[in-house]
Amino acid sequence: MSYTALYRKFRPDTFLDVKGQDHIVTTLKNQLRANRIGHAYLFTGTRGTGKTTVAKIFARTVNCENPSEEGPCGECRICKAIAAGASMNVIEIDAASNNGVDNIREIVDEVSYSPAEGKYKVYIIDEVHMLSIGAFNALLKTLEEPPSYVIFILATTEVHKLPVTILSRCQRYDFKRISIDTITGRMKELIEAESVQVEEKALRYIAKTADGSMRDALSLLDQCIAFHLGQELTYDKVLDVLGAVDTEVFSRLLRYVLDRDVLGCVELLEEIVMQGRELTQFVTDFTWYLRNLMLVQASDNLEDVIDMSTDNLKRLKEESGMAEMDRIIRYIRIFSELSGQIRYASQKRILVEIALIKLCKPEMETDREALLDRIRQVEDKMESGVFAAAAAENMTRVSDPVKKPKQQLPKAIPENVQQIVAKWPVIVGSVENPMKIYLKGAKLSLGGDNRLVIVLEDGMASDYFTQHPENRRQLETLLSEFSGREMEVNIQSVKGQSEFEENYVDLSQFVNMDIEEEDEE
Repeated sequence: MSYTALYRKFRPDTFLDVKGQDHIVTTLKNQLRANRIGHAYLFTGTRGTGKTTVAKIFARTVNCENPSEEGPCGECRICKAIAAGASMNVIEIDAASNNGVDNIREIVDEVSYSPAEGKYKVYIIDEVHMLSIGAFNALLKTLEEPPSYVIFILATTEVHKLPVTILSRCQRYDFKRISIDTITGRMKELIEAESVQVEEKALRYIAKTADGSMRDALSLLDQCIAFHLGQELTYDKVLDVLGAVDTEVFSRLLRYVLDRDVLGCVELLEEIVMQGRELTQFVTDFTWYLRNLMLVQASDNLEDVIDMSTDNLKRLKEESGMAEMDRIIRYIRIFSELSGQIRYASQKRILVEIALIKLCKPEMETDREALLDRIRQVEDKMESGVFAAAAAENMTRVSDPVKKPKQQLPKAIPENVQQIVAKWPVIVGSVENPMKIYLKGAKLSLGGDNRLVIVLEDGMASDYFTQHPENRRQLETLLSEFSGREMEVNIQSVKGQSEFEENYVDLSQFVNMDIEEEDEE
């Protein structure tokens, strides 16, 4: 007999087995008890939280010959037929592959036929946000006034994509992310049934990695058990399977960063890479570690919020006194930006190395947190007597909160930025007014993260983009089309040419521009 995955084998059959969604289960049970069953339900929430499972339990309960307080009996003829997928009373539809008007019209035609057995025909439409506009329109009338024996249950992870006309016709139930404790408790029940030895610390790490999804947690547990079949599943073995890094490594890395030891950071990263760890997971976990550090510094009573052992929490409290809050926030910002870039990058290690160097060298950036870190660095050197005269000079330069240090041109301008600068007159000429008017006076520069900076005159020109995000998105889409790569721009404003020359590098002086004569209108 073929093996059945844990998340399928232990899928709840009754409301009693559903974990972490008590607010929804209680409401549905009350409706069943009072016979106040609705005609259309919308189940929304992140993946793996029980939307389809609850829908199936509900569908079986309304048709069960001997329903109980906790759901279907599971023994009657109808329950067995539904469980085997042989009943015509419960119809499951995957909207991702059946999203056309014709598919929905078939449902509308079938609705007119009453069930051959049982009380209700239940249509469960999964990933309903994938339906086309035409399909939604075909469903509207039937969804609003179906026959008394029909129930629609729509399930989606992206409720914002549904038309308002659909939302207004359904009872909406929001499925929450499941807590780490709840997921861990459920996995304990399953491993006892499977007679598998697993450390609780390992279970908690799996639950944390699942990010609120019971199905993801069980899939990860299945993967770890299979890798170490017949052995006790320890915390270290789970880290090996998932390509994760122990918190002790994060502690070492943080101390290297606080000491501004670039060599130590790079050598530790080399060690992590050689162990076969997944860098995307490493970036996520280290960002989470920094988040915990920030919370420990912010309050003394957050043991329940921060999920870690007593020893690790003690070490975290010790480290929280080594770094100021603004420095930790800067670290979190850099690694949060990195987590968005690294997922689809081909050279992940290089991106991580750049981020670590940024952490150690605040002079690479010009934002407020970096300036504060640079001031702190100068103060530390002055206190240690490394330099006296130079420290006073540097202190005066970097502590000025008004004057913004002029950006330095990097050794290599990114190719997509070069393309935009070279084609800038053509790009401006291709847009409609009023955007065209505002962009004619724009200057192009480069940010510290090699992102294109568009500098506009302070007032109407800059407000057109900063106060209206849709205009900025339209500009980014246009630039992406011209460069062939996804572009994000940084909009800045100046009061005049002198302020621009004082604070920014003019890219037009370094990149040849394609000049096109514009026809006078």
